[in-house]
Amino acid sequence: MAYPDQIDGGEALIVGAGLAGLFTALKLATDRRVTVIAAAPLSEGASSAWAQGGVAAAMGEGDSADLHTADTEKVAGGIAAHKIVEILTRTAPDRIADLIELGVPFDRDPSGHLVFGREAAHSRNRIVRVQGDRAGKAIMGALVAAVAKRPSIRVIENMVAMELAVADGRVAGIHAVEAGGTKPVLIRAHATVLATGGIGGLFRVTTNPAVVRGEGLGMAARAGAVVADPEFVQFHPTAIDVGRDPAPLATEALRGEGAILVNERGERFMTAIHPDAELGPRDVVARGIFAELKRGGRVYLDTRQVLGARIETQFPTVAGYCHAAGVDPVKEPIPVAPAEHYHMGGILTDEYGRTSLAGLWAVGEVSSTGAHGANRLASNSLLESIVFGGHVAEDIARDAGETAGRPNAGIAAISSPVDWDAVAAHLPRLRETMTHDVGVVRDAAGLAHALHVIGEIEAATDSLPMLNVLATARLIAAGALARTESRGGHYRSDFPETDTAFAHRTAMTLAEARALGQR
Repeated sequence: MAYPDQIDGGEALIVGAGLAGLFTALKLATDRRVTVIAAAPLSEGASSAWAQGGVAAAMGEGDSADLHTADTEKVAGGIAAHKIVEILTRTAPDRIADLIELGVPFDRDPSGHLVFGREAAHSRNRIVRVQGDRAGKAIMGALVAAVAKRPSIRVIENMVAMELAVADGRVAGIHAVEAGGTKPVLIRAHATVLATGGIGGLFRVTTNPAVVRGEGLGMAARAGAVVADPEFVQFHPTAIDVGRDPAPLATEALRGEGAILVNERGERFMTAIHPDAELGPRDVVARGIFAELKRGGRVYLDTRQVLGARIETQFPTVAGYCHAAGVDPVKEPIPVAPAEHYHMGGILTDEYGRTSLAGLWAVGEVSSTGAHGANRLASNSLLESIVFGGHVAEDIARDAGETAGRPNAGIAAISSPVDWDAVAAHLPRLRETMTHDVGVVRDAAGLAHALHVIGEIEAATDSLPMLNVLATARLIAAGALARTESRGGHYRSDFPETDTAFAHRTAMTLAEARALGQR
């Protein structure tokens, strides 16, 4: 459809329609006009809908927020923000109650009590799930239905954000284009929230929708926002290795049920790598699998003994992926490989989602609250979206008095052309480079090469969507080059040990990342 040159986004404009964006919208829309823009039709294209495991919450017998906090910080490489983690774990039961009220059909036992599953590095069963591996789809379905019933929420589908709009030093909305189009549309708002998701499409193998490639992070960085922990990228150990892009996921809950990892010789190799074997932290398990693949072997997730035919009913999504690829998980092990899964880094925010740019909030995977440190605990991602989505809504409501009536005059025009052909031309080279040089295992030579390639592509295009993607890639590679140690999801083969001098989070701007790449 044809859009006018400008659109009034109301009191709050939310960019992104995954769990973080829609939950924030629902919390805000009780008494405010909210606009949500989605790059695809609602409920399509969001990583949240692909989430299999569930939501972590300390609600079961013998569990507590303190235990959940301890587990979260144990895998975080010593750099999680303790206050943020406590907010995350203590607020979890209330946010689960919100989802139940919205109609999410979490799994229950015959007595009607919630069923709690177990995933890697959790000391208790605390994962609330839907039909074993359909939590993301069910949660998103409930939120989409709830949004449709709220007349104060306007959803604009097939609209892609390109650049932050700034007036008088404050973010005043975004410049966007219709999906596949080039005509810029200015969407103005008193408060702007980025909920654009992660970075998976920057890598050749990812479990996320390929269109999720860090544009929101790059957009904020290009406007001068401070970015935190960009080097910490989580690679899920068990993407189903059948040559699909994106790669379908074999949920960690399978290993929680007792599934084991074996190589092509049938050897269970993780027992020699970590005391918890297959249930070790994700980064450890991913590197264990990576080592087997690097020597030319294959790795398989074997569910036959612990699940057998029950995989068809307990984990129907995984079983469906397997059958579509010609693998019968009841009779044969599932081929797996690490794939980019989650970014612990993002736009630096406080506990209320405020960024370093006035008028801009961020929530979900595009943000970096410090809740995950160097490595995210399984099923804390959906939890972070709803906990801090609520906080963002609360903060914007408080901020409304300050911004009401603020003029939006003086917004500069969009800065560069929108050239989708340039994205198609350059993105494959970037994805290959990021996978090879900024992947599971890194070193100085590879990271320097990645920064060189990023610079070459930047010099070859002025396409705005490509520049956003390249900005995010540069931040990740520069952060990884600067951190001369190994910690959590960041592993340097030339600096394999953890260094106490780096026992802190990273904070940098895009300008600082450029300077690092020129040393």
